[in-house]
Amino acid sequence: MLMTEELTATENSGDKPAHKALLRVDAPIREVPERHRERILRHLLALDERDRYLRFGYMANDAQITRYVNSLDFSRDELYGVYDNNLELVALAHLAYSEDPQHRECAEFGGSVNKTERGRGLGQQLFDRAILHCRNRGAHLLFIHALSENKAMLKIARNAGAIVERSGSESEAHLVLPEATVATRIEELLDDSVARTDYRIKQQVRQFWAFLDFLHDLRTGGNASRPQDGR
Repeated sequence: MLMTEELTATENSGDKPAHKALLRVDAPIREVPERHRERILRHLLALDERDRYLRFGYMANDAQITRYVNSLDFSRDELYGVYDNNLELVALAHLAYSEDPQHRECAEFGGSVNKTERGRGLGQQLFDRAILHCRNRGAHLLFIHALSENKAMLKIARNAGAIVERSGSESEAHLVLPEATVATRIEELLDDSVARTDYRIKQQVRQFWAFLDFLHDLRTGGNASRPQDGR
């Protein structure tokens, strides 16, 4: 799996403190359910050619991306995302687990971030969230397969302590994970609670505005339709 993310100039320079990172407020990262498969597809189809190349390792067209989304196995793998105020995915991570019983303790990370959301550190946050969950699940090794030119993703992996091995145009990073602790389990529970609350608030705000639009259409004789809940 691959990852596409773009760092700000200060984050990428390496010779100055990243002031934005010091002031960073982490975005709520929520587990993406199977019923949001269409939102996953919309997020990935919105990637431009360069981002598709970095994400999939080749210039994936719409049909190939659609097949990838339809093949996602939610009973085995896990997806995490950041939702905007319209409840659309603006950042997405995919944790894939091996089907081989001998490698159940290994996971592979891949993800993508919308261009409009770059510079917020969402790629790093998704990776940190993946590490936390893998530890709590009992995984001991996290892999990242990326194109060698994807310096942003490789930097995120190196910053986490991963060993990166380059083989021509492709690179592979692997990170040995420590065992879970009481603190990591509590941290994930709190993160999940915050993300669910954030999503419910956004959902309720959408319902409120949809209801106002519904009332306005009724009063003006417009084409009123039942407000959607954005589940």
